[in-house]
Amino acid sequence: MAKLDLFSLDGKKAGQVALSDKVFAAKINPSLMSQAVRVYLANQRKAKVKVKNRGEVSGSGKKIWRQKGTGRARHGDRYAPIFVGGGVAHGPRGNRNYKLKMAKKMKKASLFSALTSKLKAKEILVIEGLVKIKPKTKEIVKIIHNLQLDNLKILLVMPEKLDNVWQAGRNIENLNLIQVDLLNTYQVLDADKIILMKEAVEKLRENGIK
Repeated sequence: MAKLDLFSLDGKKAGQVALSDKVFAAKINPSLMSQAVRVYLANQRKAKVKVKNRGEVSGSGKKIWRQKGTGRARHGDRYAPIFVGGGVAHGPRGNRNYKLKMAKKMKKASLFSALTSKLKAKEILVIEGLVKIKPKTKEIVKIIHNLQLDNLKILLVMPEKLDNVWQAGRNIENLNLIQVDLLNTYQVLDADKIILMKEAVEKLRENGIK
């Protein structure tokens, strides 16, 4: 069973903590991790662009000119797609679905693969005592400084949603907070450093990730 150094809030080593081999000694599968990242990013995407068709453009529905005798082609109102200011034919409607799916087993395997790769790269550390901090931004800023992680992109993993930790860290640039059961491959790989609360490690060891 792999072990990691355990750090206190002042950045000093306070012992070691055992890690789950199932989670942190998995087979590293780059193609599976790449697929998981693609699925995650696709599911964050929303169709925002929408144009009006001729029935949605506001204005008079009066016939633009009489049917016969003008020498020009017959038309209805001036909001047909061929006229400037008219509706758009076959334009985006704002309802495109970008959602992709991935099997639960594959999603879990890619996450374990990502965590294992981060562990091998020495980009994961465990901290204790964070559960009792005051809900003040300066508290987490100080801890990050003590751990010598200034100016790095950090993913802080909580055992569950802790209001005091959330309030203390939510406004810090380059710091993302996440519950252990919501961990995903993209955010793990995107972080320069991952801080696991000791309680989150214990939850991983006991229950794994659903």
